[in-house]
Amino acid sequence: MLTDRDTLIRKLHELRSEHRDLDTVISRLAEHLSDQLQLQRLKKRKLLLKDEIMRLESRLIPDSIA
Repeated sequence: MLTDRDTLIRKLHELRSEHRDLDTVISRLAEHLSDQLQLQRLKKRKLLLKDEIMRLESRLIPDSIA
């Protein structure tokens, strides 16, 4: 049975993978001076993924304030 923590870790890995994939796509599109609107949308998606990754990481790391 998967715990909530296992589910969060799995989701985190998926988001990181998508974030890396977007890096590659954005780099290739930027090299070819492709559709700027599409490039802008991909960059926005990448930023949203980064925010979600940070949110999940903060849920996985317990507060260490004593």
